[in-house]
Amino acid sequence: MSDTRHVLVLPDRDAAEEVAVQLELRLGLPDEPELVRDALAGEDDAEDAQWLVVLEDPHAAYDTALLASLAEEHEGWLETD
Repeated sequence: MSDTRHVLVLPDRDAAEEVAVQLELRLGLPDEPELVRDALAGEDDAEDAQWLVVLEDPHAAYDTALLASLAEEHEGWLETD
C-alpha cells in the first residue's frame, strides 16, 4: 500500500483548527492533524496566508469525498498526494 497525504487548504486559522477537530472526531484519529501556515507566493501580508491541515493516510483508507466536503464547508478545498 502506498502512503497518501491529504492536504485541506483553508482560508484562515480558525477554519483550519475547526476542520482539524472535526477530522479527529469523525475519523477517530489518535492525534489532531498537523496545521501549517502557507503564505501565498509573493505575498508579504500575514493576512494573505492560507492554512493547511495535513493528514497522513498511510493505508489510503480515508474517504476523500468526506475530506473534500469538510474542506468545502469551510470555504477550502482538498489536495491529495
